[in-house]
Amino acid sequence: MDEHNNKDEQETKQENDVPKTDVDDATTHANLNDQISTLDKDTKELPVEEQAPKDPVFEESSMPHKEEVEQITKENQQVETQPIKSIDQEGNGKQSLEETEVEKDPQVDTANITQNLITNEDQERRVKDQHQQQEDGRIQKGNPEMQVKDFQGAIIDDQVHQDDTPVNSVEDVYTFQKIDENNEQVKDQETSMDGERNMTSLKQKMNKETSSKKNGEAASFPNGESTETSKEPNQLKESWSTQVDHSENQKERRKDHALKNKDRSTHGYTWHLCNVTTGTDYIPCLDNEKFIAKIHNRKHYEHRERHCPEEPPTCLVPLPKGYKRPIDWPQSRDKIWYHNVPHTLLAEVKGHQNWVKVSGEFITFPGGGTQFVHGALHYIDFIQQAVPDIAWGKRSRVVLDVGCGVASFGGYLFERDVLTMSFAPKDEHEAQVQFALERGIPAISAVMGSQRLQFPSKVFDVVHCARCRVPWHADGGALLLELNRLLKPGGYFVWSATPVYQKLEEDVKIWKEMTNLTVAMCWELVAIKKDRLNSVGVAVYHKPDSNDCYEQRKQNVPPMCKNDDDPDAAWYIPLQSCMHRVPVQENERGSQLPEEWPKRLQTPPYWLNRSHIGIYGKPAPDDFTADYKLWRTVVSKSYMSGLGISWSNVRNVMDMRSVYGGFAAALKDLKIWVMNVVNIDSPDTLPIIYERGLFGIYHDWCKLVSVMAEVDRIVRPGGKLIVRDEPNTIGEVEKLLKSLHWEIFSNISKKQERILSAQKSEWRPHSYAPPS
Repeated sequence: MDEHNNKDEQETKQENDVPKTDVDDATTHANLNDQISTLDKDTKELPVEEQAPKDPVFEESSMPHKEEVEQITKENQQVETQPIKSIDQEGNGKQSLEETEVEKDPQVDTANITQNLITNEDQERRVKDQHQQQEDGRIQKGNPEMQVKDFQGAIIDDQVHQDDTPVNSVEDVYTFQKIDENNEQVKDQETSMDGERNMTSLKQKMNKETSSKKNGEAASFPNGESTETSKEPNQLKESWSTQVDHSENQKERRKDHALKNKDRSTHGYTWHLCNVTTGTDYIPCLDNEKFIAKIHNRKHYEHRERHCPEEPPTCLVPLPKGYKRPIDWPQSRDKIWYHNVPHTLLAEVKGHQNWVKVSGEFITFPGGGTQFVHGALHYIDFIQQAVPDIAWGKRSRVVLDVGCGVASFGGYLFERDVLTMSFAPKDEHEAQVQFALERGIPAISAVMGSQRLQFPSKVFDVVHCARCRVPWHADGGALLLELNRLLKPGGYFVWSATPVYQKLEEDVKIWKEMTNLTVAMCWELVAIKKDRLNSVGVAVYHKPDSNDCYEQRKQNVPPMCKNDDDPDAAWYIPLQSCMHRVPVQENERGSQLPEEWPKRLQTPPYWLNRSHIGIYGKPAPDDFTADYKLWRTVVSKSYMSGLGISWSNVRNVMDMRSVYGGFAAALKDLKIWVMNVVNIDSPDTLPIIYERGLFGIYHDWCKLVSVMAEVDRIVRPGGKLIVRDEPNTIGEVEKLLKSLHWEIFSNISKKQERILSAQKSEWRPHSYAPPS
C-alpha cells in the first residue's frame, strides 16, 4: 500500500502488525518532526485480526451453498421477492472467507431444499414478531413489574465490572476466566502493541528536536508555502486525550522501553533476513510463535490477536520470488500476478464459489462470492433497495466489513463512492487480506476475540457481515456489543447468512437467539429481503438514535455502561459487556449524523467547539479548516511533481502521522485510498478523520531503526517513502535508507525543513538473523 508518513513522537515499543506489502507504487511520506506526516506507499496488509470463531454450535448451516443456489433459483423463478421496506436490487458484494464447508458439485433434491427456504410471509412475520417482542420488552405505564424472558447478557468475569445487574445465565456469559491468566502473561508484552501500521514515527528524540524550535516559527515547503499550522505546541497536546491515557500497562512499558534503548546507536547497522517460518508473509505481532505457544486457551481466538515481540524486529522480510510490478487499478481488482501473492490454497478451497481462481500467471477475482455469485455490484444495490435510507455514497460513506475474505464487497463499493474498512484474520486462509491489498482494496488483518477493535466508537455508518462465521449470539452477544460500540447512532448492521433465509433447524435456532439479542439491544429489524438472482437474503438492523428504548427496557440486560467507561478507549482494552448511552447534547459527537458526502470532507464536525483549542493553536474549527487548506496547497505545489512519484500508478497510501486527515482529504480526486494512522500517544483525532468520511487506525511507532525495518517490510518493491522533517532527522533517515539500498529520488531543503523522497529496491541481504 502507499503510505504517507510523518514524524513520530516518542521512542516507544513498536508493533509490527502491518502485513508485508506487495504494492504497486507505495509512497511513504514521513513528516517526522512536524506532526503532519504522510506515508504514501503500497502496503500489504495492516493487521487487525479477524473474528468469527468457528464454534460448531454456532456456525451457520453447513448445507452446501451450491445446493442452496440451485434450489433457491428454482423457487425464485416463481416467487417475486418483496422486502419489507423496499424493492429488490442487483446484489453482489464481498465474500466472507470463513466458510469452508461448501462442496463443489453436490447432487441435490431441489424440491427438499426449497422447503428449507423462508417464504415472503415468513419474512414479514419475522419482522412483526421482532417488533412485537421489543414492545413486550418495554416497561408499560402502570405495570412496571411485568417481566420478560431473561436475556443472557454478556459478562466478562474479573475483567469488566459494569452495573450490578444480575445475570441468570451461566452458559451464555462471557466468562473469559482464562483470558485473565493469559493477560497476566501478556502484561509485559501486551503493550508492545500491534505492528499493524508500524511505519515511521521517531519518538522522544525527535520530539526534543521539535520542542527546541520556537513555538511561533513557521517552516516552509519547497515552493514557499507556509506551514504555520503544522507545528503542534506541546502545551496544547495536554488538552487532548490519547489512547495511552487509557492503558496503564502501555505507560509503564514505554518507560521501560525508553530506558533500555536510550543509548543505542542507529548507525552502522548490518541487515539480515528474518529467520522465521512464515517467510515473505511474516507479520511480527501476529507471528510471535514463542508467545503463541504459551497460549493454552484459544476459545476466543487469543492466538489470532496481536502479541508483539518484546524487542521490535530489525530484520528484513524476503521478497516473493518472481515478483512483478503490480497491475494498476482498477484492473487489479479483477486480477493480480500470481507470484506477488503465491498462495493457491484459497483458490483451491473457494474456486467453485466464483470469487478467487488461478488462471495461468494470474490469480483472478470474478467479483462474486458465496453470497453474491452474480457479482458484488448487484448485491450492493440490492442492499440499498432493501433499505433506501442506506444511500451509498451520501448518507453511508464509511463501512466496516467483518470477515471480508478477499474484500470484493469493499472493492466494488468504491463505485458507489463508499470507503470500506475490511478485516479478516490471519488464519488458515492467511493470504486473504494480502490478496485484498494486492488488488488495491483497503484491508487489515484483525480478529474479534477478547479485546476491542482498534477504532473509536460511533464512527461507522454501516457494518456488514456476509457469512462471516461470527457467532453473534454466543457469549451473551459480546461480539455484537462490540459492533454496537463502533456503529453510529442511527447506523445500520447488514447481516447476510443462512439463518436469515433458511428454515433448517440449526438456522431457526440461531435466528431466534439473534432476535432475542437484538431486541435486548434495542436494534430495530427494518427489513428482511431475499435476493432472487443471488439466491440469498439479508436482514438489516437499525441502531437507535435516542435513549428511549434503553430507558423503557424491563431488564437492564445487556447492562448500560458505567459513566467512567470510555467508549473511545480502544488500545488493548478488553471487550466490555455493556452498551453506551446515545449522546444527546448538541455538541456531543454522535448526537446527530454528519453532513452527507462529499460535503462532510471539508466541513468541520459540528462537535468541534470554538472554545476548544486545536492541535496547532487555533480554535478547533479554524484549525481544521486551516489544516485542510494547507494540505491542498502542499499536495498541489510540492507533492504532485518533483518527488519522483507517478501518482497515476499509486493506489495504496498510508499517512503515518495523520492529524485531521488533511493529506488524505487533499488526495480525494486521485484514484487512491489513504490509511490514516494516529499514534497512540498523540492527540486522539481519529474520530475527526472518520467524521469527515475518511478512515484510519491507532498505532504505536517505535525507534528509528526498527521503524525503518517495518517501513521496508510493508512497502512494495518500487514503492515510495516521503519524509518531511528537520535536517538532522532527515540525515538519519537518509543513512538508514541508503544502508537498505533504497534509491534517493529527491532531497529538498528550505529554511529549517527538508523533504526526502526515496524508492524501495529489490535488494535483500544474503544472511539470516539468529533465531529469536
